[in-house]
Amino acid sequence: MPTFDGAVDGLVDVLVRDGVVVAVAGGGRLGADGAERVDLGGRTLMPGLWDAHVHLTQWALVRRRLDLSGARSAAEAVALVRDRLAEGLPEPGTALVGYGFRDALWPDVPTADLLDAVAGEVPVVLVSGDLHCAWLNTAGLRFAGVAEHPTGVLREAEWLPLAAVVDRAPDHLADAWVADAAAAAAARGVVGVVDLEITDNLTAWRRRFAAGFAALRVRAGVWTPWLNDVLAEGLRSGAVLPGTGGLLEQGPFKVVTDGSLNTRTAYCHDPYPGLTGPEAHGILSVPPAELVPLMARAHAGGLRCAIHAIGDHANTLALDAFAATGARGSVEHAQLLDPADLARFAQLGVVASVQPEHAMDDRDVADRHWAGRTDHAFAFGALDDAGAVLALGSDAPVAPLDPWFAIAAAISRSRDGRAPWHPEQRIGLRTALAASTDGRGLVPTAGAPADLVVLDADPLVLGADGAGAGAGGGGAGAGGEGADGADAGAEALRSIPVAGTLLAGRWTHRTF
Repeated sequence: MPTFDGAVDGLVDVLVRDGVVVAVAGGGRLGADGAERVDLGGRTLMPGLWDAHVHLTQWALVRRRLDLSGARSAAEAVALVRDRLAEGLPEPGTALVGYGFRDALWPDVPTADLLDAVAGEVPVVLVSGDLHCAWLNTAGLRFAGVAEHPTGVLREAEWLPLAAVVDRAPDHLADAWVADAAAAAAARGVVGVVDLEITDNLTAWRRRFAAGFAALRVRAGVWTPWLNDVLAEGLRSGAVLPGTGGLLEQGPFKVVTDGSLNTRTAYCHDPYPGLTGPEAHGILSVPPAELVPLMARAHAGGLRCAIHAIGDHANTLALDAFAATGARGSVEHAQLLDPADLARFAQLGVVASVQPEHAMDDRDVADRHWAGRTDHAFAFGALDDAGAVLALGSDAPVAPLDPWFAIAAAISRSRDGRAPWHPEQRIGLRTALAASTDGRGLVPTAGAPADLVVLDADPLVLGADGAGAGAGGGGAGAGGEGADGADAGAEALRSIPVAGTLLAGRWTHRTF
């Protein structure tokens, strides 16, 4: 097979033994008596891909839910609900669950009454695309345990404690759906995920691996309600759980410190246009007085910290907490940044765990609600220039669990034929790929796990037209409609054909 980027001239042999890459050398120079030989037929080989931020159970469930992402108004969403109910009612004791609506730009207002008109006594629970709010009808409110509500739209603290209501499914069924979602991810070259599901995550994953799950490596994050259990067990981030074939690790400690852009609850230095009062700047759900001791305790127990911060003020406070505690880990999302904070990521050794596809989903909302500040929104190029380590992810189900989508958005800042949005914040293709391989680089190396992806096309060639010039090389400014050809290569990357995926030297996907 050819090397990914010419590190070895001509074809190469890669020797895999006991789940590890043993050697990489020029074609024909490796001897391996008794080893199975697989001719990749000139295809491209690179380290397998990781998604650095997923909610895998929610993603598995969303793949079976009513898709509301295309609704441009409350009326259109209601019509989608009506049409689904016409096809059949949900099972008794369950609700019709929809996912993906974004109401920040809707011309009308979602209310329980609108859903009542088409659903009657059938419980309906519609979850927003960013997971930070839900729209329910009257029966849906009762289903969720809410006696009454003035609008039926529950945001942030009203909704998040109830979010598990839409995840009600027997373990065996949810686990089967997760296995199906994992197989689909493997078919896109994914070998591992950081799973930040809001649940007793480790218990769920131990059950799945005991039942034979083997499609992905999983780092299972832990939230505050289960922190004591993990610390009592002495589990440090990176600890491999026994009985899982080496595939399940203890992940980071997750804290959500603010809200989201779409709900105008991301905590910002400046107020949102048109808002006044105590929440005009957004919501700080975990202030420093709570965050610092939480992080210090997790750090003392050997856990990395994954701190959700979307608004620029929330990011400042998250970085302050890393500095105060000496904790290691990541800021999750880092969507709006004070330029003064850019260099602090590298200085503190904090990873910027970002989801480039969110920038494509939220560009219009950002232009409205972060007006005048979008030059430092989703600032991937500036972070890269400042020396920050980037890790790309999806936050599935907020965006699809497909790293090629994240890579394409990161290098082009465009999608669907639109002109690039703040192209000065693009990053180079090699940087985006490296940010998707969990630190494994771009070529297979001896001693690394044999977690590899076989591609029917060379991404450096396929994506060249959409790679831009990296940070600072963007071109004609932000906004504007109409494709200028800059995203042609990136669009091709979104559907790059994956011929095979190896996990610890074992095929999890193969088409040849």
